[in-house]
Amino acid sequence: MGEKKKKNTTMAAVAYLIFFLPLLTDSKDDPFVKYHVKQGLLLFLVALVLSIFPFFSIIGAMINWLITVLIIVLVVMGIMNAVNGEEKPLPLIGQFAEKINL
Repeated sequence: MGEKKKKNTTMAAVAYLIFFLPLLTDSKDDPFVKYHVKQGLLLFLVALVLSIFPFFSIIGAMINWLITVLIIVLVVMGIMNAVNGEEKPLPLIGQFAEKINL
């Protein structure tokens, strides 16, 4: 009888806070961890790109707080999915993260 492999939920959750850290460990070959690293990476990139909006206009500065809250909500959702052992795509960005090759 095959033994079910335990998911590395800790490294998957860390991927949302410091996306590259799991890639520096033995977890880099774990498909479950890679799934969450891809989402963490894309979330980081989206946050980075959106962080420049406040510099372009007053409207950008006004909605910056909304963007920040949205990013935090997506990070929390990602961490919760990872801790629960789920591979659920994050709203808005999850479908794009699956196309990243690591």
